[in-house]
This record gives sequence, structure tokens and C-alpha cells, in this order.
Amino acid sequence: MNTTESLLWSIALPGFPQILNGRYVKGFIFVFLEILINVQANFNEIIIFSFLGDIEQAITNTNYLWLMFYPCLYFFAMYDAYRDAGGNKQRYSSIPFVFCAYFVTFGLILSPKFTIFGHLIGPMWLPMSFVIPGLIVGTIIKKVLIKKEAY
Repeated sequence: MNTTESLLWSIALPGFPQILNGRYVKGFIFVFLEILINVQANFNEIIIFSFLGDIEQAITNTNYLWLMFYPCLYFFAMYDAYRDAGGNKQRYSSIPFVFCAYFVTFGLILSPKFTIFGHLIGPMWLPMSFVIPGLIVGTIIKKVLIKKEAY
């Protein structure tokens, strides 16, 4: 499985690429943790309410203490799938994934209060919007570290 395919399966459900690559124990652990955190955090309800535009209800139903685990699990499982598919050939390849986890977690913390033009974005959309800045910062830091090693 190539890195792109592995990343896409991991986005669908953490653990799938590991299972497809024959790393069954690791894959099933990721799937189990995904389901556990999803259920405990009420994440499927959050997704439904967010898509329906009922952000207040999404916030009310969010168990933030459980959902805080999700970004780290999600991006670690994604990086692990990427690495298993051979994507770790360049040094510091984990850094963009790590910064995505940091930024998404920060977005989750801000989500019950953060508004844009007076509108709450909520516990699904706001953290998701922090992926891009996380990727940008992580990629810049990775490039700086690689450049620093070259000197």
C-alpha cells in the first residue's frame, strides 16, 4: 500500500491501514481506541449536529475530557500508517503530524467559545480548520530542522 492510500484509509478509520498491511494487533488496538473515544466523547452525535448546523447542541453533547484524546490518537495512527507505507524516508517526517495534533487539540479547547462574526464554529468544524495551520507550521519546522542539520 502506498503512502497516499494509507493516509486515506487512516482518515476513514484509524487502524484500517495497519490491518491491511498485516499489522493486526496494532490495527485492532487503533480501531478499538477510535471506537472507545468516539463513543465516550459522543463524537458521532457531534458530527451529526455539526452537519445539521446545530452547533449549540454539538457543544452540549461533547464530552471534552474524552474528545481531547482524539487528535493525538488520530494523527499518531495516521503517521504510523504513513510510516508503515514507507513515508518516513525523510528525517523529521513525523513533525507535521505532531503539529496537526497540537493545533487540532488547541482548536478543540477553543471550540465552545470561539466565534467568527458572532457564530460558534463548534467542536467539529473549528478543530478541523486548525489542521491546515498545523500542517504549515509542522512543515516549516521540519524544513528548518533539516536545513539546520545540513550546516
